[in-house]
Amino acid sequence: MAAVWQQVLAVDDFEEDPRAQGARGHRRSVSRGSYQLQAQMNRAVYDERPPGSLVPTSVAEASRAMAGDTTLSENYAFAGMHHIFDQHVDSAVPRLQFANDDKHLLACCSLDGTLSIMTLSPPPASVKVTLKGHGGPVTDFAWSLSNDIIVSTSLDGTLRIWNTEDGRCIREVRDPESSELLCCTFQPMNNNLTVRTQNDLRVGNSKHHLQVVNISTGKKVKGGSSKLTGRVLSLSFDAPGRILWAGDDRGSIFSFLFDMATGKLTKAKRLVVSEGSSICSISARSWISREARDPSLLVNACVNKLLLYRVVDNEGTLQLKRSFPIQHGSQLVHSIFCPLMSFRQGACVVTGSEDGCVYFFDVERNTKAIVNKLQGHGGPVLDVSFNCDESLLASADSTGMVIIWRREQK
Repeated sequence: MAAVWQQVLAVDDFEEDPRAQGARGHRRSVSRGSYQLQAQMNRAVYDERPPGSLVPTSVAEASRAMAGDTTLSENYAFAGMHHIFDQHVDSAVPRLQFANDDKHLLACCSLDGTLSIMTLSPPPASVKVTLKGHGGPVTDFAWSLSNDIIVSTSLDGTLRIWNTEDGRCIREVRDPESSELLCCTFQPMNNNLTVRTQNDLRVGNSKHHLQVVNISTGKKVKGGSSKLTGRVLSLSFDAPGRILWAGDDRGSIFSFLFDMATGKLTKAKRLVVSEGSSICSISARSWISREARDPSLLVNACVNKLLLYRVVDNEGTLQLKRSFPIQHGSQLVHSIFCPLMSFRQGACVVTGSEDGCVYFFDVERNTKAIVNKLQGHGGPVLDVSFNCDESLLASADSTGMVIIWRREQK
């Protein structure tokens, strides 16, 4: 499996509402300004306030309340295993993700052709529903914002839309060229605005295409397609949904400008990370902490390193900031930013690794950047996911095992 990702989007009769793009919350804070200006504004907010004061937003207050006033190492002292799921044993679990703003609902997909939705509370933890219907390995999936729909892609050439309550397949969208579909995601701003926009999705296939598709109709969006140099393995939008980054199996990251009114894609920039090395994972974040104030992109490439880039302009140009050593040479390994905007000294990212471990790195620590290391998997760790308050961490590996780790209680 040299392919597993892709995120895309589709827009159908969408009208941009400036009022919906105010500065309420971190997700939309850069919707109308450049990344350079946003970074300067972030610095100004912090520099003008007394040491230890808060960013004056309700989201920031909530983040501090959940994070507490403990150190980075204390907050990421995950040790005990909360639960182990093995329903996909002997088939790799390439992707898993907690539901949006949810502590106890988790989903994963498997190369055995199924997906599982699991609930961790009330105990005991259990598999809530199994999604069956794909005729080949499931490569990726995405939760809708309201968590009532999951969209999945498969090597069988179909994109399926599922009801998360009863596991019904609501719609099947077959690729007209029967290409192997590798990844998918909902467009963030569309998902937020109307029920219809939850059905807008972008899909990438093994013939090196990105394609904007409206999943409510199954039709492609005019102007919403582009070609890459290799198979598309990873995608990530910025928070406003105006820039899409796509990584391929030839070592390149492309940025695309997305037209919110029409769904049109325009190719902007290309960065060659390492010729011939697959770009397996891309995650975007507008800012991480007081110390990490720039818009950033977290990248897993098959170069035995986790890479952190600054986003330096409105076209998605990337500048390498830090790299962290991990074992990663061939598998589709993924990483994540920690979900809470940190109010501690430092900022944390988490990644899987081919040595069977989960690594926590402080991106602002110049030496001894490893904050924590979790051991327990019997094969390469392919994906990791936090729940919304960082009390639980899920990790999945190439043997089909899913481990739920709990935060150490002081």
